[in-house]
Amino acid sequence: MVLSPSFAWKLVLAVVLGAAIIASAYAKAPRRSFSSGDLRRLVFAALVLYAVGLVASLNHRGVLAAVLYATGIVVSALAAWLSRGSDSGGPPPGDEPADEQPPPDPDGVPQFDWAAFERAFRAYDSRREPTGTR
Repeated sequence: MVLSPSFAWKLVLAVVLGAAIIASAYAKAPRRSFSSGDLRRLVFAALVLYAVGLVASLNHRGVLAAVLYATGIVVSALAAWLSRGSDSGGPPPGDEPADEQPPPDPDGVPQFDWAAFERAFRAYDSRREPTGTR
């Protein structure tokens, strides 16, 4: 099976872009988080690459447009991967557990008046019109 050069480079480009997107989603997150300003700059750069690619497409420069679009996709994938970084570095400081429950009311377990709730619900339910009766 012989592939034309045009089809071959498109196939390779699709595989590379797919790998970049999958890597941005599944690769191990960076050790430190990046500032939101840096991430915004990366996304802005990707948008500029898409805009220049659009201009290249409108001027019938297909190869240049494809390269610009592909670069924009790779920069977007990089920004997505970098946004997954965190500075957690381990357990929370101190001896407090991470899933600590809020303190109970002074009397212990909070009380709920179920009888009042059921009376209010029955009053509400009796005013409603059953669905599908019209």
